[in-house]
Amino acid sequence: MEASMWFAFIVILVMSSCVQGQLKTGFYSSSCPRAEAIVRSTVEAHSNKDPTILAGLLRLHFHDCFVQGCDGSVLITGSSTEMSAPPNLGLRGFDVIDDAKSQLEPLCPGVVSCADILALAARDAVVLSDGPSWPVPTGRRDGRVSSASEVSNNLPSPLESVATHRQKFAAKGLDDNDLVTLVGGHTIGQTDCLFFRYRLYNFTATGNSDPTVNPAFLSQLQALCPKDGDGSKRVALDKDSQTKFDVSFFKNVRDGNAVLESDQRLWGEATTRTIVQNYAGSIRGLLGLRFDIEFPKAMIKMSSVEVKTGTQGEIRKVCSKFN
Repeated sequence: MEASMWFAFIVILVMSSCVQGQLKTGFYSSSCPRAEAIVRSTVEAHSNKDPTILAGLLRLHFHDCFVQGCDGSVLITGSSTEMSAPPNLGLRGFDVIDDAKSQLEPLCPGVVSCADILALAARDAVVLSDGPSWPVPTGRRDGRVSSASEVSNNLPSPLESVATHRQKFAAKGLDDNDLVTLVGGHTIGQTDCLFFRYRLYNFTATGNSDPTVNPAFLSQLQALCPKDGDGSKRVALDKDSQTKFDVSFFKNVRDGNAVLESDQRLWGEATTRTIVQNYAGSIRGLLGLRFDIEFPKAMIKMSSVEVKTGTQGEIRKVCSKFN
């Protein structure tokens, strides 16, 4: 292993061992030794049936962490919970988390939190998409609050400016590098026509398309999402390799081929453009490697946002409802 790669790996190890103080890698090594392996095999089994669930799990963890911290609050069902808020209506992967929990609970009753299952599943989803692996610090407890009204104020929206995203990330202790790196998770997954069709036909309310969309890509998107077509039709966020975790997403942003407006805006702002350029680059391999190192570091930071530990919160018996 090259010296620089080895150093980067050590940095990730150190980050994962000292993050947030109370989280630690291997938290369940004696209390529930098979916990991580069971989560991994559950994610793998579901992805064998539906590979698109991997991106769903990564997104589910992101949406959890930005509201009330990484505490499994997004998993609670109900008419006024986070799950019911409009930005969360397309979330998927709840069944994977429930499946893992139903296997863990008989083995280790009341031990493994739903919040940790989700954090582990997000990492496993990246690994199963040919992305990097990292040691996930565990020991999160499940939150006792889940409110739809908190979602839009905290969760970044694809319609918002880079400045607004920057504020929302900064509120969670995440910087510009974390922002661009975590948005790079869009290298896998899909979105609905509903969330970007306005860019194709009526961007300025005068019937024009968004001028930042590459013309060749514009016609591809218009074919996929006709003006009066089905708004729930799914389109890949990374046109080149939607099931592979790689840097092609950043090349798309550089070339005007980003699907979401907020993704494309990263190229229009000097600070974020530099980070996109570093990942997109032109030297094959080297820059993919850089993203593979930075993404785990950003994930470890994000997955420790406002966590509950110790005697805070609870360990749910069923992930979709409070004890």
